[in-house]
Amino acid sequence: MLVLAVLLLCAATSATASTQGAAAAAGPRLNNNQLYKFSYTTELLLDKAWGSKEGSAGYRISSDVNINLVWRDPSNKDDQLIQLSISNVRIEPVTERSEKNNILHGATTESILGKTKLAALTKPFLVHLKNGKIKAFYSYWSEPATIKNLKRGISSLLQFQIHTGKVVENDVSGRCTVQYQATQGQVTRTKILETCKTSETGFTTHSTVLGVNRKSSSVTVFKLEDGFIRSAEAEETHFLGVNAHRSTAAKILSRQSLVLLGKEAGPLEVTGKDVAGVVKSVDGKLAAVGVVPEKLKTQCKGCPSLFEHWQAVQKQLEPASLSKATAPRSFLGFIQSIRKASKDEILKVLKSASKTTLPQVVDAVTSSQTPASLDAMLEFLNFTDAKGSVLQERFLYACGFASHPNERMLQALLNIAKGKISSTEIKESVVIIMGALVHKLCLEGSCDIPTVVQVKKMILEGPESTQVESEVQMYLLALKNSLLPEAIPILTKFAESEVGSYSTIALTALERYDVSLITPEVKQTVNRIYHQNRRIYEKNVRAAAADVILSSNPSYIEVKNLLLSIGNLPHEMNKYMLSKIQDILRFQMPASKVIRRALEDMISHNYDRFAKVGSSSAFSGFMAQSPDVTSTYSLDILYSGSGILRRSNMNIYGASQGSMLHGLQVAIEAQGLESLIAATPDEGEEDLESFAGMSALLFDVQLRPVTFFKGYSDLMSKMFSMTGEPMNVVKGLILLTDHSEVVQLQSGLKANAEFQGGLAIDISGGMEISLWYRESKTSVNNRGALVVTGNVTVDMDFLRAGVEVSFDTEASLDFITTVQFSEYPFLVCMQMDKATFPVSEYFSRYESLSSGKSIMSRKAKKQLVPGSEFPLHQENSNMCKRVFESSW
Repeated sequence: MLVLAVLLLCAATSATASTQGAAAAAGPRLNNNQLYKFSYTTELLLDKAWGSKEGSAGYRISSDVNINLVWRDPSNKDDQLIQLSISNVRIEPVTERSEKNNILHGATTESILGKTKLAALTKPFLVHLKNGKIKAFYSYWSEPATIKNLKRGISSLLQFQIHTGKVVENDVSGRCTVQYQATQGQVTRTKILETCKTSETGFTTHSTVLGVNRKSSSVTVFKLEDGFIRSAEAEETHFLGVNAHRSTAAKILSRQSLVLLGKEAGPLEVTGKDVAGVVKSVDGKLAAVGVVPEKLKTQCKGCPSLFEHWQAVQKQLEPASLSKATAPRSFLGFIQSIRKASKDEILKVLKSASKTTLPQVVDAVTSSQTPASLDAMLEFLNFTDAKGSVLQERFLYACGFASHPNERMLQALLNIAKGKISSTEIKESVVIIMGALVHKLCLEGSCDIPTVVQVKKMILEGPESTQVESEVQMYLLALKNSLLPEAIPILTKFAESEVGSYSTIALTALERYDVSLITPEVKQTVNRIYHQNRRIYEKNVRAAAADVILSSNPSYIEVKNLLLSIGNLPHEMNKYMLSKIQDILRFQMPASKVIRRALEDMISHNYDRFAKVGSSSAFSGFMAQSPDVTSTYSLDILYSGSGILRRSNMNIYGASQGSMLHGLQVAIEAQGLESLIAATPDEGEEDLESFAGMSALLFDVQLRPVTFFKGYSDLMSKMFSMTGEPMNVVKGLILLTDHSEVVQLQSGLKANAEFQGGLAIDISGGMEISLWYRESKTSVNNRGALVVTGNVTVDMDFLRAGVEVSFDTEASLDFITTVQFSEYPFLVCMQMDKATFPVSEYFSRYESLSSGKSIMSRKAKKQLVPGSEFPLHQENSNMCKRVFESSW
């Protein structure tokens, strides 16, 4: 038994030693006194997402690389100090090129890099490798960052583990989660690039619909021989594209190849106690310069100054040119220049711009969103001067549309709000826009920073802090923009207000919230308003309440009660609610299922209820459907019993990548106009003051409403001076898409990706009333030009390559409603027309050397999209025929 026990103990000891020996080989292990001779190649290709290799920009860098062991820890064979030496460097085109298109033709490596950079690249460097992980990278602080990054790229191919598993590693790509799959003689390393953390952070647009999507992959296959690398092949790809137009996309393809050519006798291993001492004995000037890449400081040689750029583009930014694609294209380029400029340079342009171009300069400077541009605007604008209200409002709207606002911008608006403002309208805009900035900052996780907390307190307490009607509306509109969950109880309270404008703003704000935040208490309040359980409300307030109910996951009982109300409402309200229900069913909106259930009850669904006549309507349709984006529109029109417009609401939505964007809402409201035609007001509207106005919501930002007239005397003066010309609601240049990021490649190269979308827009609306012809006409006119560009550039200081993808279009959309109220039911014709518009797509490829030599090629594809009149319901078509026949 004793002999057996001894044998078992020996066997166990042997097995344990074997296991420890296998586990010790955690990563690549070099042999002593051997020189490994490799060939190394890294390739870069930049192209449109679905382009051919032949059309790519880029280059190939090839060299020989000698690798040898300098020192090994005697107690741990996987603790190694390795020397790498690069020689025989070659830079060449990545594809076959004609002499004309080959920027490298006739150039030598030394003429491209320069003597200093070439000498730095060929200087040996050290890598401390422990258990297959790079612990330190030793080079020279004096070396250019591009050279050190290329060396880091080669070093990244030495880091791997020989067993399967997931780990977090540091290398030139940053700090990344990495998945290893090991088989006999081969290891596959897959970097999960979405997890990589680097020191260079970019920014992007908060809206997914207007944003940019990136899909990336990085796979390296190591083949092993005698414990070290026989070959390493890496391929890394990045696709960047605009969500709403995926053909505007670029591709980055990076490849690395390290192949063993042979082995020979190498330098003897250096003796030493630790890595630091050994490094010092090899070369005292070597330093641990870090594994992660360094930021590159590139200088634009021969680039124009900001003022020179302004002089080149100012004609394209004249008001007469804003409907052309050249305007937003110049706007985007101008923003890029402003972002590199100082405050004084920006002020020089602001002070030199003409009166007609200055509003567009304000749009560009504010949209740049740099500390210098904000300081320049705050110094340039004088909010105590009412004469500058146009520029002040353009500044505020550009802040509201900011793609990546920060606390400093919000603080600037808060300071303005606390200071003296000569214009009441500007004061209202400041507070309303602050609400939009709070929403965007909260989306970024900055809801608890001091300035946001201060503004939240201000707008949450605002509605209760004043009795002035315009100020209460101002705070309610700010809350509508903020979408703060804590604002819901306040909005719910004001929804039941006796002031119709308060109720309308509060209800339309509640409709914007996520359904999960609409509590049973909110639903009870909104149902009370619609069914007038406590008091009588105006029709447009009840219609807004119905919209909230139907968009907030209504219950069976809520829907049934809505259906039962049809027939007991004022004439036009009956017709509006009936049309609303039918539109939800036809367009298969979320509430359609529960409505179909409720309609199975014949008390709710009968001829008497569903045969109500009137001219009010609600209709939704598709503007465009594509794999990239789905665009829908809705038109809701509610009339008073006398045939005068009470509310007109046009909405345009865009959906992409599972997200929704409220692109446009233009609402026209009118009240108290029955006295003009000696008609009787509807119930609850007998004492309303004469009023007409327009409110616009643009790209999820509510703007300050515009008043056409208010009060009987103002109405009569406007009636006699009415020219039929529409009133401008919003006009200017908007930065829609704004995405900037640095893509750090495993090869050590860096790609800068910039995607921007600019919109030149002009929205106007008008209302005409002819007592002689007993006819009214409302119009909403939308004009715009859109440009989206994507630039991907790899700038190594001595060699620059890049591609640009872009598209542009110019479009117009008109919505006209004509009402003839000489008889009842009155005749109503709605028209929504889209003019023929061009769409152009461009692809550019460019390469340049530090010597100034450059090449560029450009391709374009253009098409005309025919205009059309958007379809509305058949009843409208029949009515339009009668209106135009009688007009004729």
